[in-house]
Amino acid sequence: MPENRLDGYGIVITRPAEQAHTLAALISDHGGNALLFPLIAIAALPDYGVFEQKLLALKNTDWAIFISSNAVQNAMPRLLATLGALPENLKFAAIGPSTAAELAKFGVKQTLIPLGRFDSESLLAMPEMQAVQDQNVVIFRGVGGRELLADSLAERGAHVDFAECYRRINPQQDVSFLKSLWRNKQLHAIVVTSSEAMRSLLALAKVAQDELEDSAWLRDITFCVNHARIAELPQQAGLKVAIAEAPGDEAMLQCLIHALNPIADRATHD
Repeated sequence: MPENRLDGYGIVITRPAEQAHTLAALISDHGGNALLFPLIAIAALPDYGVFEQKLLALKNTDWAIFISSNAVQNAMPRLLATLGALPENLKFAAIGPSTAAELAKFGVKQTLIPLGRFDSESLLAMPEMQAVQDQNVVIFRGVGGRELLADSLAERGAHVDFAECYRRINPQQDVSFLKSLWRNKQLHAIVVTSSEAMRSLLALAKVAQDELEDSAWLRDITFCVNHARIAELPQQAGLKVAIAEAPGDEAMLQCLIHALNPIADRATHD
C-alpha cells in the first residue's frame, strides 16, 4: 500500500456528527472507511435566563474567552440579540483558529488565539493573559469542563465568571456497534478529540481501574488523539495510542496514516 493511503482500514470518528464531516471526507479520499460514532452531542440549555443575565454584564467586562466553536454558535446569536451590538470595550480570545473563525462570522474583527498547540495552557502563556490584575473575564463554554483557565486567571488577579451556553450529552448507550465492526475486521482506529469523549468511551467499554475488564478487543485498535492529555487514560489502560503532531484535520489524517500503515497483517479474530 502507498505510504499515504488508508485502503482497507475502518476508522471511527467520535466527534459530534456535525463536526466530523471534513475528517471523514479526508479519510475517504485516502481510501479509508470513515464511520461515525459520536460520543458527544451538543444540546441547548433547558433555560437561558442565567446566561442572558451574564450577557448584560459584558458592558463592564474586559475579556470574553470562547472555549470552542460550539460556545460561539450557542452564545453569539443570543449576545447580539440581547445587547444589539458587540460591546466596544470587550476584547475577544479563543482557544484556536476554528473558534476565532466562528467569531468572525458574528463581526468580531480581532481575536487573540494561542501559538503552537490550541489549548488552555497555550492561551494562558500569551502575554495578554499575564497582565489581567483586576480585569473582568467571562469564559464562554458548555456546562462543566476544565477549570484550569479560570483558576489560573484568578490566581493572576482577574475576576472570572463562566457563561455556560450549551450542554454536552452522550448519545451512545453501549459499544456493540464498535464490537461488531471489530469482529468483522472493519475497525482499526478510533479518533477521539476530547477528554470527555475518551472518558465516555472507556466507561461504555468497561475499562476501569487501569485494567481492561471485558474489553480485550480494544487492544487490537489504535486510538488517534489530538492532545497528550486525551492520551493519558488509554495509555494507563495499556491501549495503543497515537498523538497527532498538530491540531486540525490534516494533522489527524497524517496521524492515522502513520499509525496504521506499519501494520502489515492484522491478527485474525476469534
